[in-house]
Amino acid sequence: METLFIGKNLLFLHEVESTNTYAMNLLRNVNTIEGTVVYTDNQTKGKGQRGALWSSKIAQNITASVILKPQFLSISNTFYLSKISALAVYDVLADILPNSQYDIKIKWPNDILVNQHKISGILIENNFTSTNIQHSVIGIGLNVNQDDFSEFERTATSLKLLSNSVHSRDEILEKICINFEKWYLKLKESKLELIDKCYHDYLFEINKITVFVDTFNHKFNGRVKSVTKAGKLLLELEDDILKEFDIKEMKFLS
Repeated sequence: METLFIGKNLLFLHEVESTNTYAMNLLRNVNTIEGTVVYTDNQTKGKGQRGALWSSKIAQNITASVILKPQFLSISNTFYLSKISALAVYDVLADILPNSQYDIKIKWPNDILVNQHKISGILIENNFTSTNIQHSVIGIGLNVNQDDFSEFERTATSLKLLSNSVHSRDEILEKICINFEKWYLKLKESKLELIDKCYHDYLFEINKITVFVDTFNHKFNGRVKSVTKAGKLLLELEDDILKEFDIKEMKFLS
């Protein structure tokens, strides 16, 4: 692994309920090394955003979790972990799919799309002190060689479907670790403006009018303007009204 610390301690499990849960349990041991990566062939109860399950065929995709101890990061900057995680996966995909026919976007808050189809999801779990983050687990799911998805997952895609070729999961995991470390070190160096700019540039539907649905199942239109420091989506509504939305308050219709 050509990294300084991310993935140097790689724990491979043939099967586990959830790599995130396993990693969180590891953190009960104070000697767990930052950068430890938990990786499995078969995640039986993978977790996604909003309590959803992350489904993945056995030994076909990336299901991994990275352990961090970002105690330098204030609670108010927690969402930067989401930003750098998404940027790391974005860079991996941009390297593998360099052709202009592939439109790679970050869909707020933590999905990665290629040609408007979901290829990756990220789930972050944090433990806090009174002012800072004590430790974090970054769960990353990336569809690699799976070429059939259920009706429920009809909007999903994979590297195999996009490139018409089989990819080495080990090589892709190493690329993820390398790029994740690159962005994590930029965060440590407080290069927040660079992170903000790149995340904004790659944001799905930026400056486009899009249909959303709220918690009451009401549809409404909004133009995506940005993501706030706190991780809320800033929309321009009718009459040029700007309003921030939390992940629990609304979602993209599609």
